[in-house]
Amino acid sequence: MIPHIRSLGLVEYQPTWGAMKKFTTERDSHTVDEIWLVQHPPVYTQGLAGKPEHLLYNTVIPIVKIDRGGQITYHGPGQIIAYLLLDLRRWKINVRELVRLMEQAVIDLLAEYGVDAQSRADAPGVYVDGAKIAALGLKIKNGCCYHGLSFNVDMDMTPFSHINPCGHAGLRVTQTCELGITVPVNELQAELAQNLVHGLQRHLEKKQGNEHQ
Repeated sequence: MIPHIRSLGLVEYQPTWGAMKKFTTERDSHTVDEIWLVQHPPVYTQGLAGKPEHLLYNTVIPIVKIDRGGQITYHGPGQIIAYLLLDLRRWKINVRELVRLMEQAVIDLLAEYGVDAQSRADAPGVYVDGAKIAALGLKIKNGCCYHGLSFNVDMDMTPFSHINPCGHAGLRVTQTCELGITVPVNELQAELAQNLVHGLQRHLEKKQGNEHQ
């Protein structure tokens, strides 16, 4: 069982969000899961609990209020986004386990290039020396999820300075190009997708093994 991987390139945020919602609403027990790999033109997205004061300055970058958890974050070219459209029951996984799996996929990817990264119990995401390199957010509907994770590779980081990233004042952000990783975005994107799929498969095999004990 392997999710269908779709590389969609640089796509506008709102139509992509709409397509995720449509996919999730219309899917049934036979629908193949998908992982969408995209980049977006500059956009801020503000989660359900998002507070407007976390946008520190007026900006020409559009702000879209969306249906995932979490506060405000920034998406732009040079950032890999992986949207996970999964039936959680099929993978025998809960939200907390999926968040850990997503974080681990990024941590393992960075480790391949000699970068030590961590997750934090108090703030979902992946961090390198206290600076955030990946952000996470999910929406669960009828046992299925959409949204996913963003991973900073080689982007203009200035828009992050105009917000409290994910609601944390003064939170530093970083990206792979600042950590000595010169691998192209498309290669890192493929590796990240592979890590996510392998993580899901390992999780399912473990759960099935436990059931048969």
